[in-house]
Amino acid sequence: MNRFVIGDPKDCIGCNTCMAACSEVHKAFGLQSFPRLQVMRNDDITVPILCRHCDDSPCATVCPVHAIKHDNDTIQLNESLCIGCKLCAIACPFGAITQHGSAPLDAPNHYDSFSFTDAVKRDIRTAPNNTDVHNMLAWEPGVKAIAVKCDLCYFREEGPACMQTCPTKTLFLISDESIEQANRKKREMAMMGSPVVPR
Repeated sequence: MNRFVIGDPKDCIGCNTCMAACSEVHKAFGLQSFPRLQVMRNDDITVPILCRHCDDSPCATVCPVHAIKHDNDTIQLNESLCIGCKLCAIACPFGAITQHGSAPLDAPNHYDSFSFTDAVKRDIRTAPNNTDVHNMLAWEPGVKAIAVKCDLCYFREEGPACMQTCPTKTLFLISDESIEQANRKKREMAMMGSPVVPR
């Protein structure tokens, strides 16, 4: 089973601390600073919504460039490969994938200037509509929209930052071990107390 983080709405106070922590740790690691979770609100409750790292991962199935892959019991997205087609966001049953503007991770901030003559040598389509050899061209890589989803802070030994910073401890990591532990606790409670009601 893939691991994922889930929030308990009865304890969530909607403080957005989880979103801020997510943004900060990813920015510090050199990834998109847009938070990988969103705190949703209605009249009665607030709760963070995160990627469930689905076992059948419909997002990975539809990705045309294989930017989303299964890795270490999680579903990980490679931001450098993402082309911003938005198919993963459409396929996600939980609405846990969003698109956000990002500069390419490995691209330089600015390409060197070059002259009209250089431009013609490279490709006539890159040359401006004049013959001034002193006309210098420069290009700054644009910002593109790429997918953003929970990666369980794979780069942190401490685990997901949202869980660590939540003041009410409403976020939990779900895994094979945590499910087995919860089931064991239920069995122990059943043994110790509640009588079986005959049919």
